[in-house]
Amino acid sequence: VYCATKAAVKMLGDAIRIETIATDIKVTTIMPGIVETPFSQVRFKGDSDRAAAVYAGVEALTPEDIAEIIAFVISRPRRVQISDVTILANQQATGSMIHKSK
Repeated sequence: VYCATKAAVKMLGDAIRIETIATDIKVTTIMPGIVETPFSQVRFKGDSDRAAAVYAGVEALTPEDIAEIIAFVISRPRRVQISDVTILANQQATGSMIHKSK
């Protein structure tokens, strides 16, 4: 379900871009990999050990990393539309394939 949802968001962005082609509306799909945020605390209902284990052994992206990329995308001149941006941690190959050092 997670992968299907991610694919649906990508396709929705593409569809909106196609539908608004005659306008100055820009549509960019930002697809971040592992980002260290408080989400894992919520996901594991406050279990700090489980939340920390998500990021153990990998240098995860930071919210600031993603914010900088978003700022770059929206600062492009009118003639530039960035369709998709995939941002992964250095030790990450896909959304679910992450090399964690021991």
